[in-house]
Amino acid sequence: MDRTLVICKPDAVERGLVGEIISRFERRNLKIVAMELRQVDEETAARHYAEHAEKPFYGELIEFITRSPAVVMVVEGPEDTWQVVRTMMGATNPREAAPGTIRGDLGILFTENLIHGSDSAESAAREIGIWFPGLG
Repeated sequence: MDRTLVICKPDAVERGLVGEIISRFERRNLKIVAMELRQVDEETAARHYAEHAEKPFYGELIEFITRSPAVVMVVEGPEDTWQVVRTMMGATNPREAAPGTIRGDLGILFTENLIHGSDSAESAAREIGIWFPGLG
């Protein structure tokens, strides 16, 4: 089995869309193996978004992910689960995301795009280590 990290960002929690998002994964036969509603602190956010630290939008990323609780989860499935999740998420900009994807059906703003999913197997391992260090 393969695992990836998914974050239902603060806008998804605020809009009451977490159940809808989780049910989409479950209908795809993906399993939630860890999940927590968490008020993200700046230190964890900085570790998660470290590759963006020098980019002009970094401060906005940190401000957004820490503004209210997020649901952080580890999703498990067959090989390349990260890729399955990314396809289900849709394009980063909801206006460009295909109908049937999470962002295409539910997203509104580019800056508040509901969901994060690891972008590779390596990123998944790194991110799971940040958010769920005890998960073996």
